[in-house]
Amino acid sequence: MARHLAAPALVAALLVSACGSEADRAAERTEDRIEQTADASAAQAGDAIAALGLTERQLLDAEIVDSAGAELGDVERVLRNAGGTVDRLLVELEDSNPDRYVIVPIDGFETVRRGDDTDLTSPMTGAQLDALPAADLSTT
Repeated sequence: MARHLAAPALVAALLVSACGSEADRAAERTEDRIEQTADASAAQAGDAIAALGLTERQLLDAEIVDSAGAELGDVERVLRNAGGTVDRLLVELEDSNPDRYVIVPIDGFETVRRGDDTDLTSPMTGAQLDALPAADLSTT
């Protein structure tokens, strides 16, 4: 009798695993698309200063940190308004699982040097970033 019950449980576990794997693959495809779009935009922008005295590539390499230096997230895309001015950043929040992205206005950010890295100090706290609505990744 126990064997008859084990087979359906195994099938159910495999189905759940397959669904999770498809969700993981979809998330990876989204992350790849975001990265490719960001890289293409940075290549097109070249060495021109985009915002905060940094090039688009430097902005993409920056970590978002709080005033104490704790990491809050990573810049994934640099977003521009209709006039071409950088006014927002697509940020992947630190330690989010699954990955969570928010759009953050660039107003109030400051650059900070940490060793060889240039990062961005956020005017928002981690809790304030967490409270932002999730970004619609189909439009960014």
